[in-house]
Amino acid sequence: MSTTDVGTADTTTAGPSGLVRAIPGILLLAVIGIVGVGLQAGLRAIGASTGTRLPDIEYVLWAILLGLLVRNTVGVAAVFRPGVATYEFWLKIGIVLLGARYLLGDLVKLGGLSFVLILVDMAVATTVILLVGRLFGLGGKLSSLLAIGTSICGVSAIIAGRGAIGADDEDSGYSIAAILALGAVALFSFPAIGHLVGLSDVQFGLWAGLAVDNTAETTATGAAFSPAAQDVAVAVKNTRNALIGVVVLVYAAYWATRGGRAIATTGRERVAFVWATFPKFVLGFLAVAALGTAGFFSGADKTSLGNLSKWAFLLCFAGVGLNFDLRELARTGWRPLVVAAAGLVVVAACSLGLVLVAT
Repeated sequence: MSTTDVGTADTTTAGPSGLVRAIPGILLLAVIGIVGVGLQAGLRAIGASTGTRLPDIEYVLWAILLGLLVRNTVGVAAVFRPGVATYEFWLKIGIVLLGARYLLGDLVKLGGLSFVLILVDMAVATTVILLVGRLFGLGGKLSSLLAIGTSICGVSAIIAGRGAIGADDEDSGYSIAAILALGAVALFSFPAIGHLVGLSDVQFGLWAGLAVDNTAETTATGAAFSPAAQDVAVAVKNTRNALIGVVVLVYAAYWATRGGRAIATTGRERVAFVWATFPKFVLGFLAVAALGTAGFFSGADKTSLGNLSKWAFLLCFAGVGLNFDLRELARTGWRPLVVAAAGLVVVAACSLGLVLVAT
């Protein structure tokens, strides 16, 4: 992903004129997503008609691959960029609508289990990233951003952490590129590993929610395994996302004692900081789940909301590919990528072990 694309969706589509400018890009997202669905269905049909055992590549992967191909060959024309930048908005809409498929009691149980595992994973990720970062001679703030992105929620956490600890654009660009690259690796490798190990839908969802950094890649990884795994992965990832404000505040306090940016010195400022960095779509997800638990939605309503959620994710996944610039990744150098890769491998192995023990 180009770092200049990150976080632009809200500004590029603000107001009626912004919405009009976004239409071509949104249509491009829809076309790529629909082609991805068609490729999945077509491959299945060929396999069924010929009796050939062909790989069942989910529309999620097709949409990302097609977007990646377009971005890194012909590129994304300026007319499409405002709409393409809305992909994170569609991710949030999809997650909120997905809340209709959950009961609050199930979320409390799942959240309680995942919370303990998340704390262990956070400690492991932070320790590994900081140690390996020091070994490879990375600056303290770059290592901190990589640790924040690995332990919490990828790009959003890095953006919040950048301002909180006073990191520069170069450090944030390196960390974002590394986290996104490793998210792509997880997206294509985790489902294969999950099937190879024989994980259940719940086990895989827990693993993806714990180990994959960025919310979009976590959602896509779960969907690539199964719809049920996606449900669990999203719930676990939302628990991780909810901790972003607290974790970034801890890093900000640490760097404030070392000449970094001093923030949130009073109790009120700390609460305001946590609220400002808290991902609000998590509250929407919980609100929709509460309505579903209260019986506000009929079975048909839940089906309709689930289908709308899939359409939103379709736009998001196409956008993930369209925002991933391989040339920019090459410009970031290899050291941040190696450090992030070490973190991913250790966290993935640790979280997989925790999931197998806990379930």
